Amino acid sequence: MKVILQQDVKGQGKKGDIVNVSDGYARNFLLPRKLAVEATTEALNEAKRRQKAQEKAIEQEKQMLRETAETLKSKVTKIKAKAGENGKLFGSVTSMEIAEEVKKQHGIDIDRRKIVLDEPIKQYGSYELTAKLGYDINATLMVIVTE
Repeated sequence: MKVILQQDVKGQGKKGDIVNVSDGYARNFLLPRKLAVEATTEALNEAKRRQKAQEKAIEQEKQMLRETAETLKSKVTKIKAKAGENGKLFGSVTSMEIAEEVKKQHGIDIDRRKIVLDEPIKQYGSYELTAKLGYDINATLMVIVTE
């Protein structure tokens, strides 16, 4: 019997998948627990429509992330920090501070966990950082740390 899964089912598939299972398994387990619905023509058309809408939403999100990456590429973020002698900072500039400054200066909201810092920023200077926005889309951040 063909069924469309309404939730992830271990050993069968993910939500929205169309799978072929035995009649007894479908009638006694999947259907009563509302884990699946029978794959009628209406249900199949509804599943295809839902899948197309989801793909369209993902494509729009990807486009928005690409635009954000292009915008960030042309922007420079300046961060002020206090330092002692030789330009060595008291503490370090964290990804949270960078995310806050990008939001404040450019109005672009980036999650601090998506900013990649190879090592902590502990001196004045110019740094080129990467922000992993998602869907294999990376943005380049230019950060200048000043007094």
